[in-house]
Amino acid sequence: MTRAAIGGAALAAAFLAGMAMGAGPDAAQTRREPQFDNEHVRVWKSIIMPNQPLALHRHDHGRTIVALRGGTLDVVDSSGRTVKTMTWETGKAYWLDVDPPDEQHGDLNRGADPIEVIVVEMR
Repeated sequence: MTRAAIGGAALAAAFLAGMAMGAGPDAAQTRREPQFDNEHVRVWKSIIMPNQPLALHRHDHGRTIVALRGGTLDVVDSSGRTVKTMTWETGKAYWLDVDPPDEQHGDLNRGADPIEVIVVEMR
């Protein structure tokens, strides 16, 4: 085998291994993926899979939501009761205010497809 062929085979193997790692067990899980963080703003991507709610949390700062893949999201309280429903259109941006004091919520996608949003939280 020539040096070029060995190098090409190694590159192909590395590429395939990287693809396999990217499709790991978290690929089909509801999750937050940090994007950027400094003293002014925190940015993350939320991927909310069908019927896999985000854990209870709260937002102490206002934030902008940019829908990469829109859908309808139920905001649920600690007992799982829907307190608000939000529909986000793909490609649109939305403003969400600070959460009320001492309240936590979860986000639940009851649709058939994942919802993906970029969250830009002001500090």
